[in-house]
Amino acid sequence: MMRANEENWDTRTPVHVASEFYAKDPAYWFSPYEWDDLGDLDGLELLHLQCHIGADTVEFARRGARVTGVDISAESLTHARRIAKEHEVDIDFVHANVYDVDFSPERFEIVYTAKGSLCYLPDLARWATLVASLLKPGGVLYVAEFHPLLNAFGPAPKPGLSEELVLRHDYLEGRGPQRKDSKHTYTDGPELSGATVSYEWAHGLGEVISAVAGAGLRVTTVRESSELPWPRWSRMVRNDRGWWELPADEPRVPLFYSLRAEKP
Repeated sequence: MMRANEENWDTRTPVHVASEFYAKDPAYWFSPYEWDDLGDLDGLELLHLQCHIGADTVEFARRGARVTGVDISAESLTHARRIAKEHEVDIDFVHANVYDVDFSPERFEIVYTAKGSLCYLPDLARWATLVASLLKPGGVLYVAEFHPLLNAFGPAPKPGLSEELVLRHDYLEGRGPQRKDSKHTYTDGPELSGATVSYEWAHGLGEVISAVAGAGLRVTTVRESSELPWPRWSRMVRNDRGWWELPADEPRVPLFYSLRAEKP
């Protein structure tokens, strides 16, 4: 299943790099509170797991961090290196499955993962244990992710279905992978020309927090937010910083969350 995901991401990448979806300044992809939680990055060793084409990885380097990006897709990293060069920043990109990374223990001050990453990992406890081993004492894990409630709504609209807030998928973990077979990816652009099958795993917020705490990390902050970087529902409206929220007369529900944890 991980090999299928690798092939699928290799297929998606050419569509993504040509899309309007990713044609944004790297700073767009971050909420202001992320920088409050992370603090000054200047000179820090930062590992960005599942970095895809590095559209947001670049921003860490622009803020002075010494950045390493990891992704399962070699095709993604080919473009990530080009994008980093275009932004005139130095980033070390490594092709690897997250579970197979081979770095020195306690190398990084920050490990960051974000925006549609955790659903591609079948074992969060193993992931959290790996992250803990890579952090220096006092180091920080930062997760900025789509909320499992959004995943339960369905992160993309389906043709012919209503736009009501209706639960369509599992919120909680426990029923194994969801096999997806789609000729389209989540960005604008043409149909995929190669592998179309991928696998995703549901991870409830409780599972994420428990995995991180179980790896010996101390959770310091969990934030839930009602905004998204793209309009999941057509009636969403832009907020002051350009992200999207449901209209003010609708229920406020969490669509995004962040988690910060420290290694003692």
